[in-house]
Amino acid sequence: MDRIRIVGGNALNGVIPISGAKNAALPLMIASLMTDDTLTLENVPHLADVEQLIRILGNHGVDYSVNGRRVRQDQGYSRTIHFTARNIVTTTAPYELVSKMRASFWVIGPLLARMGVARVSLPGGCAIGTRPVDLFIDGLRALGAEIDIDSGYVDARAPKGRLVGNRYVFPKVSVGATHVLMMAAALAKGETVLENAAREPEIVNLADCLNAMGARITGAGTETIHIDGVDHLSGARLAVIPDRIETGTYAMAVAMTGGDVLLEGARADLLDSALDAIRATGAEVTPVNSGIRVHRNGSGIRPVDVTTEPYPGFPTDLQAQFMGLMTMAKGRSHITETIFENRFMHVQELARLGAKISLSGQTAIVDGVDHLKGAPVMATDLRASVSLVIAGLAAEGETVVHRVYHLDRGFERLEEKLSRCGAQIDRLSE
Repeated sequence: MDRIRIVGGNALNGVIPISGAKNAALPLMIASLMTDDTLTLENVPHLADVEQLIRILGNHGVDYSVNGRRVRQDQGYSRTIHFTARNIVTTTAPYELVSKMRASFWVIGPLLARMGVARVSLPGGCAIGTRPVDLFIDGLRALGAEIDIDSGYVDARAPKGRLVGNRYVFPKVSVGATHVLMMAAALAKGETVLENAAREPEIVNLADCLNAMGARITGAGTETIHIDGVDHLSGARLAVIPDRIETGTYAMAVAMTGGDVLLEGARADLLDSALDAIRATGAEVTPVNSGIRVHRNGSGIRPVDVTTEPYPGFPTDLQAQFMGLMTMAKGRSHITETIFENRFMHVQELARLGAKISLSGQTAIVDGVDHLKGAPVMATDLRASVSLVIAGLAAEGETVVHRVYHLDRGFERLEEKLSRCGAQIDRLSE
């Protein structure tokens, strides 16, 4: 099992190219199920989750081809992938595939909209309501779907073979459910209005893709989305937006270590709240024509309180990274998690590096320390794992991060990007 070794203490200087967003690429790939024409996606990142979803789509009969071209030496491969779902060979998404990646449950919307039937395993075999899978089901029922849950599978049918537009108010904001209902409603009969919808940039990216395919969607990026259903969608070509979570992660790494880095291709408008929090720590964050420049001259890190919120608030996917940054702030900070329960699993691992963190309900109280010291640590999930990298970059001595397969799910060529900017980081393979 691979590990990442870091020897801390080096400032970061140079250019880090920002990859396409995983959280945008996945729903865009799933949208390929909605047409028998080819959907071409540019700027697709090379990540474990993307490769797993390609296998899942292949189970349904989606063919794909990949074009990769080296743009510049420091940019690696910018991939263009062509997806063609000319013939859906099965409308069943089995447990052994869905259990490996939660987002694969989202195929239920396109399959039901195009084929009138879908049988999809509950993700990870989890109970309804533990995370908002219930919103997917309630929303599809609002569009006329008949749904039964049996033996860990969701069996969904559209009466007369087609969903019917309706008004649905999300009882809580859900990015995944907004993705799924927007796709399902695109081929439904009549108008659908989604209220209290998620507003994330990834929602807008999907709406732009569906509209390019012939859908009629307005309001994406606001709380109310209108969809006029159409009979057929065609192929299209679209670029995946730059990854705002990767952008925020590397910006925090620069704020942690000091230095001067251009985050090439990043878009500041996708993560204003996170960039404001980073500025408040004392780092300079400047949008430029080619991306975002982040600079800290070695002055102390100021403590900042943050609370995670649905977009456009501070992202839950940057909470762990920001906690890593706050471990060396000059004072006390409070980090409150309101989106997911049990998302403080990184606290104990950061403590192994010398961080002083206590928990009070959904708030982590971080008392900054003058020094962190390298140690072996273990990644528990995708975002928690990269918080350990951020801390390790500033820690004295050697930090070894175990279980880095979590990192490979969401960060493309992390060690290469950081090492090109002066970090002493490499991957150890057994």
